[in-house]
Amino acid sequence: MSGENFRDIIAFLAVANERSFTRAAAKLGVSQSALSHTISSLEARLELRLLTRTTRSVAPTEAGHRLIERVAPRFDVIADELAAFDELRHKPAGTVRITTSDFAANSVLWPKLSKLQPQYPELKIEMSIDPGLTDIVSERFDAGIRFGDQIAKDMSAVRISPDIQVAIVGAPSYLDQHAAPKIPSDLTRHACINVRFSARSGLYAWELKKGKRNVQVRVDGPWTFNCIYPVLDAALAGFGLAYVPEEMAREHIESGRLRSVLKDWCPTFPGLHICYASRRESSAALSLIVETLRYTD
Repeated sequence: MSGENFRDIIAFLAVANERSFTRAAAKLGVSQSALSHTISSLEARLELRLLTRTTRSVAPTEAGHRLIERVAPRFDVIADELAAFDELRHKPAGTVRITTSDFAANSVLWPKLSKLQPQYPELKIEMSIDPGLTDIVSERFDAGIRFGDQIAKDMSAVRISPDIQVAIVGAPSYLDQHAAPKIPSDLTRHACINVRFSARSGLYAWELKKGKRNVQVRVDGPWTFNCIYPVLDAALAGFGLAYVPEEMAREHIESGRLRSVLKDWCPTFPGLHICYASRRESSAALSLIVETLRYTD
């Protein structure tokens, strides 16, 4: 069926339903003369009279009734399906792929999104734990979790956490045998738990700050990991000092299983953000996740 026939049959059904060119024209938002011309054109192409017109009324002919009986139900089905697509466009559904670090996944994403997903059974969330800065767009992720100072200029971003305070911690079993560092350079004489965020990157240099002084210290030790939770586990086991988000270590510090060192040198990083390409803002599923994760002070 050509687009012209499709539109003209919709016009015919409106007239047949209203039994009036005037009312049908008003419903369709066209002039009465234009509507009359449309019906005449349709009848000419079909070579059948579809409507009987009098000065007082409009009624379908036998051919018109047959067209209504055969075609109108199918048009109703099409209209219902189109409405369903429109609903789907505004309803959170489908898969949202997020690249994130293990810390962000455990501290922010899981606590909030695990409560959200059961409310939207058609929403699927795929988390890829990768502490490296995966290219969100080229790797076809819908969003990525980044610290505030890691956001690419061409990405939209929404804060999902407060600023992150760092802590340098060690187990009493380690610090009882090794004097606690007093200045950053003392770290080079300690066993420290290293992090390599990706196979292509070097070992992460510990970033320290005191007032206006910024220092990066390259440490050495018996263990290197590519994510942060094993770093904490190694420190708890007494293998050396660890550089971790203070939030992760807080309960262990409070219980005495870990001790903080160099507190006056431990920096605060800009909070975590969810980042996504601006074109993805139209996704109802992603919009829901962004609003669920949004940090409010």
